[in-house]
Parts: sequence; structure tokens; C-alpha cells
Amino acid sequence: MNHATPGVGTPVHTFTQLLSSTRRGARLARLLAVTELRSRDASPDLTERAELVVAELAANAVLHGRVPGRCFRLTLVLDPAAGRLRIEVSDARGDLRPLPAPAGTKVDPLSTSGRGLALVAALADRWDCVPYPPSGKTVRADLLDTGP
Repeated sequence: MNHATPGVGTPVHTFTQLLSSTRRGARLARLLAVTELRSRDASPDLTERAELVVAELAANAVLHGRVPGRCFRLTLVLDPAAGRLRIEVSDARGDLRPLPAPAGTKVDPLSTSGRGLALVAALADRWDCVPYPPSGKTVRADLLDTGP
């Protein structure tokens, strides 16, 4: 679903898509996000950061939030007037909530996992996790547009 929210000035654009909880679904989430942001003339910087954040959050939804037979939801809310993009990825596993690493925690350089949320924290201006009724969660990341 894709629609503009009515209001004064530049409209807020919302894009929402259910995707299969598979690696293919995670890859498609990234591609759809880039296509949507480019179609809305988002800055290249915002689009590139969003691509990485969506890739990480979708991969986490598939790896850690998967419930057989359930999809995950990607939602993008682009507010050009405020220069802000909100990325939301919702999955069915509310019992497994991501937590930011404690300050000063070092990532094992030889580890093959554990860097996703550190990347999200570095690219997003703010991120958090909230319940998604009835039993899931939504990880949200806000990105401010610093580009032209």
C-alpha cells in the first residue's frame, strides 16, 4: 500500500508491504525501500542510509523474528517537509526484543554476527523497539535527511 497523507504543504508519504519471512523477503524489502525512496526524490544520502538500515532490520526480522507461516511488515513514512524518514519493520516474535549494546561493549572482530544493530545505531538518528499487537514487535528507526 502506498498513499500520501493529506495536509498542508508537502504530503507525508507512507509505503507498507507484507513480505515473506525468508532471505528473499528481506532482500525484496531492501529493493522496495530504495525504489520507493527514489520515486519520491529522496536524497541519495538518505536513500543509501535507509537501504542499509532496512537490510539490517529485515534480516533481523527473518533471522530472529520468524514464526512459520507469518510474514514481516515493512513500513516507510517519508516526511519531506520535516526532512525525516521513519523505517518500521514488524515481526511476530515480541518475546525476542533487540536491545542496544551497553556503552563501551566491543564487538568481536572475528564474529560473523552481532553488528546489525550497531550499524543501525550508527546510521539512524534514533531507533527503538515497541510492541506490535497481538504478540509481535516493531523496530523503528528515524533518519534525518542531511542531503540536498
